[in-house]
Amino acid sequence: MGCGNRIVKNSSIGLSDSAFRSTLHAPGTGVCVSAFCGLQSPPMKKILAISGSLRAASRNTALLRYAQAHAPEGLTIELADLRDMPFYNADFADPPPPVQRLFEQLRQADGLLLACTEYNYSIAPALKNALDWASREKDNHLLAGKATALLGAAGGMGSSRAQYHMRQVAVFLDLKVLNKPEVFCNAFGPSFNEAGELVDERIQTLIQQQLQALLAAIG
Repeated sequence: MGCGNRIVKNSSIGLSDSAFRSTLHAPGTGVCVSAFCGLQSPPMKKILAISGSLRAASRNTALLRYAQAHAPEGLTIELADLRDMPFYNADFADPPPPVQRLFEQLRQADGLLLACTEYNYSIAPALKNALDWASREKDNHLLAGKATALLGAAGGMGSSRAQYHMRQVAVFLDLKVLNKPEVFCNAFGPSFNEAGELVDERIQTLIQQQLQALLAAIG
């Protein structure tokens, strides 16, 4: 690894902080003392996770909690809270505080992870309402171009119908939705334990793969 005309040897990379510091003045290490050759960890990418379910014991929110706890290196996940968000109404002179809170989270987010709760074969109103609010901001700047991953838990087809409807909405919102992997989870089978935690190893693996793909899409 270059540092101007100095070379950081591979043997100096991957060490613990204390071991790395101990090489700074060691002969023959080739380590640049000045600011560790400018070596810095890449900035963390931030994902905003939004669940379409407001229920405390929601299986969809459980999927997001699993993702949050198993985010890959370089990625952090924040969960949005939609419980006190009013329905979109253009008569509001200014966005209410819960909406402003969501807007700030969206401004800071590099990408989105949407848990598509399925009601009556389609998108749950809480999630659609949050996106409706955000889309009314000038030039759709809170959503346009953001890398987005979809997942969901439901009966039968595991929220696939809601996810495909969400993909249609995402076209107009200019969200850049990942095509694969798709994560369809049965909310009423053995995928969750009694505490409501995701225990299905297949779904766990898919979520981990999806997060890696989302991180790569953000770049």
